[in-house]
Amino acid sequence: MIKQLSFITYNMITLKNIRENQDLISKKLKSKNFEVDKIERLINKDSKWRENLTHVEKLKEKRNSASKQISIFKKDNKPADDLIIEMKKVSSEIKEIDSKNIEFKKEIDDLLLDFPNIPHDSVPIGLDESSNKIIRTWGEKPKFDFEVKSHIEISEKLNLLDFRAGSKISGSGFPVYIKKGAKLERSLINFMLDMHVDNGYDEMFPPFLVNSDSMKTTGQIPKFIDDMYQIPKDELFCIPTAEVPVTNYYRSEQLDESKLPVKFAAYSACFRREAGSYGKDTRGLLRLHQFNKVELVKFAHPDNSYNELESLLEDAEKVLQSLGLHYRVIELCTGDLSFSAAKCYDIEVWSPYEDKYLEVSSCSNFESFQANRGSIRFRSSKTGKMEYVHTLNGSGVATPRLLVALIENYQQKDGTIQLPKALQGYMNISAIKD
Repeated sequence: MIKQLSFITYNMITLKNIRENQDLISKKLKSKNFEVDKIERLINKDSKWRENLTHVEKLKEKRNSASKQISIFKKDNKPADDLIIEMKKVSSEIKEIDSKNIEFKKEIDDLLLDFPNIPHDSVPIGLDESSNKIIRTWGEKPKFDFEVKSHIEISEKLNLLDFRAGSKISGSGFPVYIKKGAKLERSLINFMLDMHVDNGYDEMFPPFLVNSDSMKTTGQIPKFIDDMYQIPKDELFCIPTAEVPVTNYYRSEQLDESKLPVKFAAYSACFRREAGSYGKDTRGLLRLHQFNKVELVKFAHPDNSYNELESLLEDAEKVLQSLGLHYRVIELCTGDLSFSAAKCYDIEVWSPYEDKYLEVSSCSNFESFQANRGSIRFRSSKTGKMEYVHTLNGSGVATPRLLVALIENYQQKDGTIQLPKALQGYMNISAIKD
């Protein structure tokens, strides 16, 4: 467990915090490979906006004072034409400045939406995944006295997956699970949901389509809009993860501090265009456009969110431990953090045929980043003031690469798959055979 660090004042992307901590925030965001010249652009627009506000307030004071003077002139039967003409010019100037400030405000808000979350102080500094740190490993790599086969070869021989049919029906990246393969997928989902409910999570079955406000809250848009499947006619998006609808469950609401943390486990299909995946390994189940995942989401008190991150990670690890799969935990460096995350751990399971680790879970603390965008708050018993909750989420876990690892690690010399004990009750068999 890492030591709980204090709630720092610059951990939320707001104009006020950027103004007051510009150098520090620039340094933090630069470590996340953010173009920090955008900060200067934001500050300049904000300065112009505030200058305009100050100027327009002075003009309004002048107009109010003149209005009173005009009333006095009219009461005393004195000419006020020159002053009236002057005030018409002032009113026109006020209207022009207000119009400009509306544009400035929109530009500022749009710029802020492009700002990623600030990395936590404990996150290793680095440009890319080469600077990530291995935190721990669990279990041992399996040893085989025969030539290891791929999950594709095994699943096709046992009639578990049909990639050809999926391509015909939808396109590449949309596999069809059939017969015992379909039951195995369903069993994995049920097994994981049951485990997380037993660990204190409330089960939720959310919508798979969400509106743009939901996507903005969790940070998917505008940054990753090209990776989303959209339904323009209805202004809806197919969710990339259950994190989106579950986090938005409390959007624009106030939570009871005494009930924190609130914990949800949710199954959903996930849809990702993977617009930037050209050239990456897309064979079999390694990278899909539609896949299944059980997601864990927490709404936590700021004072305890990093302890909650550690327990979230442990809850995700229990899935792989129960299935007897060798894995490792990676702490991501600043340059490899996601847009919304302040700190993140990846869990990578071992694939014998690929001879490498495959990511099956990311466990992140977003601190107040998402809560600020979605206005998810609580009233502090200490200060009596409204504060933003901290949101966390983790895959608990995604099924495609889990299925890859399961098939390859438990393959037998005769071509069958021996099932781990945790799944035998769900499948009502001990092994998958022809």
